[in-house]
Amino acid sequence: MSASPAQPAPLPLLRATDLKVHFPGRAGLFHRAPSAKAVDGVSFHINRGETLGLVGESGSGKTTVGRAILRLTPVTSGKVIFDNHDVLAAGGDELRKLRRRMQIIFQDPGGSLNPRMRVGAIIAEPIIVHRLAASKDEAHARVRELLSQCGLPATAADRFPHEFSGGQRQRIAIARALALKPDFIVCDEPTSALDVSIQAQILNLLADLRDSLGLSYLFISHDLAVVRHLCHRIAVMQQGKIVEEGPRDQIIGTPAHPYTRSLLSAVPEPVPGLRRKWIKASGSGV
Repeated sequence: MSASPAQPAPLPLLRATDLKVHFPGRAGLFHRAPSAKAVDGVSFHINRGETLGLVGESGSGKTTVGRAILRLTPVTSGKVIFDNHDVLAAGGDELRKLRRRMQIIFQDPGGSLNPRMRVGAIIAEPIIVHRLAASKDEAHARVRELLSQCGLPATAADRFPHEFSGGQRQRIAIARALALKPDFIVCDEPTSALDVSIQAQILNLLADLRDSLGLSYLFISHDLAVVRHLCHRIAVMQQGKIVEEGPRDQIIGTPAHPYTRSLLSAVPEPVPGLRRKWIKASGSGV
């Protein structure tokens, strides 16, 4: 009996290839400063239902990568393919459909939520703009469903963002990101402004939503302890480049690059009184 042919591996949901984002240098009196290479030839992929952690110190370019693949920041060169669609070349109706499927959760929920709008209106706005509800009642029902999914009561819809704690505001931001039923979400340091106990709650919520809704995440963080909790694979960025990438346990357990080892040495130990020897990577600035 002949063996059945091997099935081809499924294509990634998102693939970025040789992505570059360069900002022009400031013009001086006699010369122009060289351009800043915020992202300099970055390539990676994210599979369906997978979370890729993108880690690095402040200024490494990781947030610029997240914004670039969503076309929130102009791209100098490279390609971004999402479900066989060329994101950087898309326009018109194709781009509108892609924006529905690709969302972002920002670092500061207070700054990303309109303080003059009630929570229900904030979450309903993308539903109404993209005409995903046949009536106001249907939109309101969807808002209640999203609030429940994110661990908030239906009564939250009638309140303003400033009436909530930081963790609750981030839950509202997550509900808004889910409003268009996306396939992919960029999580741009969504827990860095929160207390440690609240961080764990938000990470557990993101994991539950990913598993129940089949979401894919690009999870951006400077904290390897946070990334270890949520991500399947980790890519480490330094000075606009990915210097190491691999499965979570490999990167955490046996890091190959000196910069990755430096980041790991800065992670606090869970055992009181036990400290790792701090390692400084050459040229890391940490």
